[in-house]
Amino acid sequence: MKPENKVLIFDTTLRDGEQAPGASMNEKEKLEIAYALDRMGVDIIEAGFPVISEGDFHGVEMVAKNVKNSIVCGLARSIKKDIDAAHQSLKSAKNPRIHVFLATSKIHMEHKLRKSKEEIIQMAIDAVKYAKSKVSDVEFSPEDASRSERDFLFKVLEEVIKAGARTVNIPDTVGYTMPELYGDLIASIKNNVPNIHKAVISVHCHNDLGLAVANSLAAIKHGARQVECTINGVGERAGNASMEEIVMALKTRSDYFGCSTGIKTKEICRTSRLVSKYTGFVVAPNKAIVGHNAFRHESGIHQDGVLKEPTTYEIMRPEDVGFMETGLVLGKHSGRHAFKERLKLLGVQIKDEELDKAFIRFKSVADKKKQVFDEDLLAIVEDEVKVFQKVWTLESLKAEIGTDIAPQVHVELKFLGKTFKKTSTGDGPVDACYKAIDDITKMKGELLDYSIQSVTQGKDALGEVTVKVAIDGKNIIAHGASTDILEASAKAYINAVNKVISQKK
Repeated sequence: MKPENKVLIFDTTLRDGEQAPGASMNEKEKLEIAYALDRMGVDIIEAGFPVISEGDFHGVEMVAKNVKNSIVCGLARSIKKDIDAAHQSLKSAKNPRIHVFLATSKIHMEHKLRKSKEEIIQMAIDAVKYAKSKVSDVEFSPEDASRSERDFLFKVLEEVIKAGARTVNIPDTVGYTMPELYGDLIASIKNNVPNIHKAVISVHCHNDLGLAVANSLAAIKHGARQVECTINGVGERAGNASMEEIVMALKTRSDYFGCSTGIKTKEICRTSRLVSKYTGFVVAPNKAIVGHNAFRHESGIHQDGVLKEPTTYEIMRPEDVGFMETGLVLGKHSGRHAFKERLKLLGVQIKDEELDKAFIRFKSVADKKKQVFDEDLLAIVEDEVKVFQKVWTLESLKAEIGTDIAPQVHVELKFLGKTFKKTSTGDGPVDACYKAIDDITKMKGELLDYSIQSVTQGKDALGEVTVKVAIDGKNIIAHGASTDILEASAKAYINAVNKVISQKK
C-alpha cells in the first residue's frame, strides 16, 4: 500500500463521543476502550479535553501512560492554558499530539468570539507555534470550516501550516454540508493552499442530517487522508461519523476509493459492544456493520441465496468484522484450562484471581444453558471482572409474583463478610428488588433508564440489563448479566451502587 493511499483513522470516541449527553465514562472505562482502540490499530486516539475537568485531565494522562502504539491526542482551544494542560496530560505518551482549534466561520467569529479576521489568523498562528514548542505533532482545526468563507479558510490553513501544523482538520461542525459540496471543498483546499503538501488533510463530520459517513467518504475521494470518527457514531447531538462504517466502506469498495486503513476489522464488533456497554447507548438492530440484524436474513429468497452463495446478499463476511460464528464453544464439562484458552483466543487477558471468579460464574451459566457461546463468555467476564471495587455482592434473590398479587422480592446482599436481608414490595418485581437494595445499602437511587437485550439467541440466552441510576447527585450507568432477568436487573443496580462507592473512595 502506497503511503498516499492509506487513510489514517483518528478516533475521538473518548473525547467527542463522551460529550454525548449521558455518555460520561470513568477513567478505567476510558482506559479499557483505549486498549481496544489500540488493539484495533487506530492511528490516533483523541483521549479527551484535558483543561475542562480534573477527571478529563487524568483520563488523558492514564491513556497516555498505557497506550503503546497509537498516537495519543489531547484537545485544546487556541489559548495557552488549554495547550499547557494538554501538554502536561500527554507527558507520558510515546507519541503525543496536541489538537488546537479556533472557529473561522462568520457566524462564530461575530457572535461567539467577537474577533476580526486578522485577529483570528494571529490567534491561530500563535496557538500552533506555542503548541509546537511543546510537542512536534500539532493538528489545527478551523471550527465550522464547512460554513467558513473559502478564501479566508485558505489563508488560515496556509498560515497554520507555516507555523508548524502537520495536520489540518476541516470540521463540518454542525453537520450542515452535503457530500458533493464537501468533496469540492477538500479539492479546493488542495488547489488553493500553496503549502498544503506539507500537511495531512483531515475531516471531522457530524451527523445532524445523517450524512457524516457520506461526507467523510466524499472527502477521502477528493484527497483527505485522515478521518475523525467514533465507534458506533457516538457524539454530540446526532453523533459523529461511524468508524466501523467508514473502515468497511473503504475495505469493501477498495475498487472505487483505492484507499485502505490499518484497522484490524475483526476487532470491530467487540469494540462496538464495549463502547455500547460503557456509554449505555444500545446499538440499534439495523445499525450498519455492528447491529444484530446486519447479517441476518429472514426473507426466504435471501436465505436461499445466502445458503447457495453468501455473496448473493452479503457484501461483507460476518467474521470479517468480528461477528462470532463459532457456535458451541464450551459446556458444563469444560475445565478451567479450556476456559482460559478460549478467552485468550477471544483476546481477553485477565489476572488469575479474576479468572477464578469468571470461571465459577461460567460453570453456573453452563449448568443452565445447553450452549455457551463466545458472546456469553464475554458477557460473563465483563459482568464478573469489574473496573470498580465490588463492595456489595448479591447472595440470593427470591421473588413472589403473579397476576393478582403484589410483587414481593426477598434480597440478600453481602458486605465485608456480613449478610444483610430485606423483603420489599413494589409496582413490579424489579421495582420491589430495587427498593430492597436501597433499604439494605442505605443509598437511595432513582432509576432514570432501564434496558435489556439478549446476548445470544434462544430461550436460555443470557440477558444483559443496562441501567442509568441517579445516586447522590451522580448519574451512573451500570450493567448486569444472567439467564434470569430479575437477577441481571439486581446485579446491574448493585453495580451502580458499587460504582458510586468506588468513586467516593
